Amino acid sequence: MPSEVQSFGSLLRTWRERAHPEEAGIVSVGRRRAKGLRREELASLAGVSADYIVRLEQGRFRNPSAQVVTALARALRLSSSETDLLLRSAGHLPPALSTISDRVPTAARRMVDRMADRPLAVFTADWTLLYATQLLCDMFDMPSAAEAVGENLVVRTFVDEVSSKIATPEGGNEVFERALVADLRISASELGEDPVFQSLVTTVRAKSARFAELWDEGNAAPHLSMAKTVHNPLVGDMTIDCDVLTVAHSNVRLVVCSAPPGSPDADKLERLRDRSARAATA
Repeated sequence: MPSEVQSFGSLLRTWRERAHPEEAGIVSVGRRRAKGLRREELASLAGVSADYIVRLEQGRFRNPSAQVVTALARALRLSSSETDLLLRSAGHLPPALSTISDRVPTAARRMVDRMADRPLAVFTADWTLLYATQLLCDMFDMPSAAEAVGENLVVRTFVDEVSSKIATPEGGNEVFERALVADLRISASELGEDPVFQSLVTTVRAKSARFAELWDEGNAAPHLSMAKTVHNPLVGDMTIDCDVLTVAHSNVRLVVCSAPPGSPDADKLERLRDRSARAATA
């Protein structure tokens, strides 16, 4: 693909020609020879000059400010993904999510609903539980799914100190503790001003010397995957893989647990699933 196809000017021209004048509140009089919005129409909507639009599209001005790009995107009625692409093509990073989101995007919610018989959970960026299947709660010996919502994994790990009693991470508890704090550090770059996030970090630092030590080390890395041996009172120890999936345009995390098909651990997970299903219908 030629590089100019991805240039700011090319994107701007393509989306201007795609735009519908009526959707932008422009009443067309007579026949329009130009497709989409005229340059002067886009200029008026975005608060810039028509000559400036010409220079942008011709590549004579390659780095407009983020404010101008955002105004152009708004005038063109771009989607959030298209706006991000336009910002990046002008050399700007899209704005980060600055608050903890507790909304699960529609596509992710659909996937979660269709995997209700699997051990999975949805967490906010500060690792507060938004949703969990009953099988996951049974596996980790947690309360019912409804009662578990609102519990925070960081608090359970460093303050309540129950996580290590329920499951042993591959490499030991320290590996999981470091991974969790490093992931929280990633969130701090986006959510550091969020009062809920600040309160969590302050509270756990005050109650856990171990958390404070790891937090002050400053390591930052996303928590992506980890094998754990779960100590389940119903089926015994079983080793599972916990994979963390991020959701586009959101800072929620999906944690999906599984065992290799045909393995003894998969058999134990299936037995636990059967118990959960029977309990749900009892």
